[in-house]
Amino acid sequence: MTHTKTITLYTDGACSGNPGPGGWGVFIAWNGHEKDLNGGEAETTNNRMELMAAIKGLESLKEPCRVELYTDSKYVMQGITEWIAGWKAKGWKNASKKPVKNRDLWEPLDALVQKHDVHFHWVKGHSGDAGNDRADQLARDGIERIE
Repeated sequence: MTHTKTITLYTDGACSGNPGPGGWGVFIAWNGHEKDLNGGEAETTNNRMELMAAIKGLESLKEPCRVELYTDSKYVMQGITEWIAGWKAKGWKNASKKPVKNRDLWEPLDALVQKHDVHFHWVKGHSGDAGNDRADQLARDGIERIE
């Protein structure tokens, strides 16, 4: 799969209480251009917002691209790169034979990862990484957007 564009996505989720009001944020960079995306939900969890950030970032791309996706969520990183194949093979059951949490978000994320050439990178949160800090602020701003 050859893609002409390489897009950089920084994604983050935030939750005030867990569960509670939550927000997701995405900072997109490509060829000198930048774009911010965010949103929120009234009752959610931090993990759901981390997943939503990755989904919304990938959904925003108008054509298949190579994507360098940076997240501070080991849940998202390991889920999509390590655990998902086993979950699908076991009929969406986890190692404890219980239904996988957030399947309603893992499935669309998996489909988007198939559409693009996505390379996941884990970055330590709140460590001074400018892209991650921007995505974090966008996620926190997403909570403020909830009506």
